[in-house]
Amino acid sequence: MCSTAENEPSLRDTSAASPPEPGRTSRRTVLGALASSAVASAALLQGATPAAAATPAVASDGPLSLVLLGTNGGPPPLANRYGISSALVVDGRTYVVDCGRGAVTQYLRAGLSLPSLAGIFLTHLHADHVVDYYSFPLLCAGAAGAQGFRQPVAVYGPGPAGVSSTVAGAPGPVPGTVAMSKLAGQAYAASPTFFMTEHAGVDPATLLDVHDVLPPAGVAASATDTAPAMRPFTVMEDDHVRVTAVLVPHGAVFPAYAYRFDTGHGSVVFSGDTALTPNVITLARNADVLVHEALHPAGLAGLGLPQALIDHILTTHTDVAELGRIAAEADARTLVATHLGPGDPAAVSDARWRRLLRESARHHGYGGRTLLGTDLMHVPVPGRPGTA
Repeated sequence: MCSTAENEPSLRDTSAASPPEPGRTSRRTVLGALASSAVASAALLQGATPAAAATPAVASDGPLSLVLLGTNGGPPPLANRYGISSALVVDGRTYVVDCGRGAVTQYLRAGLSLPSLAGIFLTHLHADHVVDYYSFPLLCAGAAGAQGFRQPVAVYGPGPAGVSSTVAGAPGPVPGTVAMSKLAGQAYAASPTFFMTEHAGVDPATLLDVHDVLPPAGVAASATDTAPAMRPFTVMEDDHVRVTAVLVPHGAVFPAYAYRFDTGHGSVVFSGDTALTPNVITLARNADVLVHEALHPAGLAGLGLPQALIDHILTTHTDVAELGRIAAEADARTLVATHLGPGDPAAVSDARWRRLLRESARHHGYGGRTLLGTDLMHVPVPGRPGTA
């Protein structure tokens, strides 16, 4: 039977209101406290953990947990959803997948520890997935105490596309993740230079260990055939997690990846941005959680977009109506919809998204949990029987 985030007992939203000014207790504060108390009581009756009690929550999420930092799909910024970014906490170590707008802010609001940051994975190099990537080392590297990280963080992202840049003043090949990171460090060189002159901080680039991820040699992929059918290949492996990937089709983007994280406690798959592809089903086989992008085509109608852009969106993303089939064929235990398009609740309400997910699951015979991703949602991953 499918369930939704409204009544799922293992989910927590850790967003919280700003504290009142010291020494002042306004009528609004009192009313707000009463309302919060009522909401908390209702949440406890339903088995959910209220936000106020959940702030330090990561430690209680268990050895494997998923945190949705931002759930908006597409570059245009929204006031009510942050850019696409997720975090996976494995034995206290945090791996971030994509770094959309506000990723650093949301990381902290979720109660995640910066010293715990062990890796960053980029599915592809569209702006809405990388805009806050270099903010992690630029703002946090070398900071004292719990405010920053002090050991190099491994970064994995798409290698060069093998195509030429069409950006004015930037001739030559389009950079992959290694070159992009180097160029970002050069672009922001003034700040660390001034800090280091005054014996404060370090060069942010020294706290990144960046790797270009390229398809295996035996996969005949290119900028004109971006995602042929393939088996997953290993991206990295350590004592806590093994990460595998497949190519996914996303218009002109190459390479674009979906990632799978296998741990001793369970497995989580991130589709990245993708049109329908059997590669995601192959990667997500028997996963405990499949985190998949979702598009509601009818929701695009009222946005005032040019038809050419609508056509592009329709051919490069996955209709939410197909998510039940993907999860059922993969035999994934839980389906989480994120990178919502449109992400603006004025265009598609959360209630509508949840109905669409339930309808997709019912239509395709998917019996696992269906969850609508919301910013700062925590999803503990219990793992299948037999996992450590």
